[in-house]
Amino acid sequence: MATTQNRNNFKMRTRVILGAGLFVAILLVIRLYFLQIVHGSKYRIEASDQYVSTSAGFYDRGDIFFVGKNNLQVRGATIKTGFLLAIKPIDIVDAEQVYSVLEPYLKIDKETFMMRATKDDDPYEEVASRLNESSAAAIRAENLDGVLLLPDRWRYYPSGSLAAHILGFVAYDGAELNGRYGLERYFDDVLARGSASLYINFFAELFTNIRDIVFVPVNKREGDIITTLEPEVQVQLERVLARMKEKWNSQFTAGIVIDPQTGAVRALAVNPTFDLNNFGNAETADFANPLIERVYEMGSIMKPLTLAAGLDSGAVTPESTYNDSGSIDLDTYTISNFDGRARGIVKMQEILSQSLNTGVAYIVNKMGKDEFRRYMYRYGVNEETGIDLPNEANNLTENLNSPRDVEYATASFGQGIALTPITMVRALSILPDGYIEQPYIVSAIQPTSGLRHNIDYSDTREQILDPETTEEITRMLVKVFDEALLGGDLKNERYSIAAKTGTAQIPSPDGGYYDDRYLHSFFGYFPAFDAKYLVFLMNVEPQGAQYASQPLAEPFMEMTNFLINYYDIPPDR
Repeated sequence: MATTQNRNNFKMRTRVILGAGLFVAILLVIRLYFLQIVHGSKYRIEASDQYVSTSAGFYDRGDIFFVGKNNLQVRGATIKTGFLLAIKPIDIVDAEQVYSVLEPYLKIDKETFMMRATKDDDPYEEVASRLNESSAAAIRAENLDGVLLLPDRWRYYPSGSLAAHILGFVAYDGAELNGRYGLERYFDDVLARGSASLYINFFAELFTNIRDIVFVPVNKREGDIITTLEPEVQVQLERVLARMKEKWNSQFTAGIVIDPQTGAVRALAVNPTFDLNNFGNAETADFANPLIERVYEMGSIMKPLTLAAGLDSGAVTPESTYNDSGSIDLDTYTISNFDGRARGIVKMQEILSQSLNTGVAYIVNKMGKDEFRRYMYRYGVNEETGIDLPNEANNLTENLNSPRDVEYATASFGQGIALTPITMVRALSILPDGYIEQPYIVSAIQPTSGLRHNIDYSDTREQILDPETTEEITRMLVKVFDEALLGGDLKNERYSIAAKTGTAQIPSPDGGYYDDRYLHSFFGYFPAFDAKYLVFLMNVEPQGAQYASQPLAEPFMEMTNFLINYYDIPPDR
């Protein structure tokens, strides 16, 4: 009997609790209906002081890190916090007085401000953003009616213009903020975050953002990215390029510092550059990265690759000779040395030391067109490098399929085929050890939760040249640097440096080449027989210099000496 009574009591209590819960839920729904539907307009205005979310939500995005030589991570791109300045026109009594106080902080003119501040029944207008704490404090001290300071977050680049052409920037694409150039674009799917909306009023969030609550986006990988860029090396390269451009009044200057044994890019820069935090003041043309997105006829820095192919294929040896007559005729065209002068019987070393066009044409003839093409393709000139930056251009190498001899001869000294500079750097990086590497800038992704994911490119590594070939071509390039460049003035007694210059004529859109416009290039790697770094520099249309050694030798040595001292590279001589 007692058991039955207890069971009945339990059922009664359960019914009471369920009924009370249902009653409260019904009351809540009714209350929300009246608040939102019946009196919605009134309460939206009254609640505007409590509702602090903009339509874009609470902005967030992953960081991009440089890595110093001691593995210290330095932020290249991050999120900065501050304040957004808004007004409530319905609460402003004296718009002129409010404008006079806020004028120092506004990015809009008086006419626009007054138009917004005098709107009837308008509860909210944004008038300035990205205010720092001191500015916000000064505005608060004025205690102005109808003036709101709300939390604000935005993309920020702590070093301004540093690595601008690598980092890229974030900008609006329609109504959305997306990465538009550089790493910001290439890794947008990793860096982007869902809007983390900040609300004080829960019910405002519930009803005005009901779509986002019901339709939850699919989860995606999010994280920070860790680059191979060394900030001090990047700073030094940009200084060198800026001085080059100023001295020679060039169209632009550019350079790359890469580890030829791994493909890791330590610095990459272009001048002119721009301030990432004020990119709206820059020319749109300056946003493009010509090292990745443009192709050029690279000139005589192609000659070491041609000679290495000749050595590796067995077509020539270091002791081979040919009779240099100063020019040769191919398919009704005449190919000449840069000075048109004949040298007579010369060895292979002189092809590099004196930069002889007829010499590399001789090597191609000995190899045969098919074998020469095969080596050029193995160097990767006919394909994109796959570097982790957007908009990589296609190389123009159709001349390597020509039935005529002349196209192969001109390709052997870097004319008639056009490559991206990063393609050229990847090919030149084969010379120190014989392996082709994948050039890359991002070494790891650090997820928002979980373990760091290191990106490994070692499986793309492929041997192209035999060790004997790389040792021989390196020995020959060291001799070029020690004895031929500027008459031997560049020689370093403690370090072996393998290097070569290039001077290319610039094609005219009307056909043929300009007589007075040149692209100068300079590459070198060191220590030559165990190369830690390869430095590539280019100078487009310098004024007052016909050959590359004059404007580029000093910047190359400045960059090389910096790297030797900064990384404390031991001497090899």
